[in-house]
Amino acid sequence: MGDKITIYQKPTCSKCREALAILKESGNEFESINYYETRLTADMLREIVRKLGIPTRSLLRSDELLAKGLESADDEALLQLMAENPDLIQRPIVIRGDRAIVGRPPERIKTLLKG
Repeated sequence: MGDKITIYQKPTCSKCREALAILKESGNEFESINYYETRLTADMLREIVRKLGIPTRSLLRSDELLAKGLESADDEALLQLMAENPDLIQRPIVIRGDRAIVGRPPERIKTLLKG
């Protein structure tokens, strides 16, 4: 499986650091993107949700204070809010080709590393 691997992460997140360690140990080349510095757009998030195969709301970190009161928000509003407020996005996200996974727990990433 030669698809490019990309991890979207926050450097101060312990799960993201664990995921990066797993990727480094795998020997696979990958690109690491701090999505606080390189912001994800609503379109990029829409594509990530598609690759994850989950409802948009499942990408939302619902325990964040900013997420309170968003129960009735539609997918487009959620995507825009996540693009504007990266703290609302589940992390880390690892993409390989047309597949993606939220690395919680980080060991889940290993499923993308298998051929």
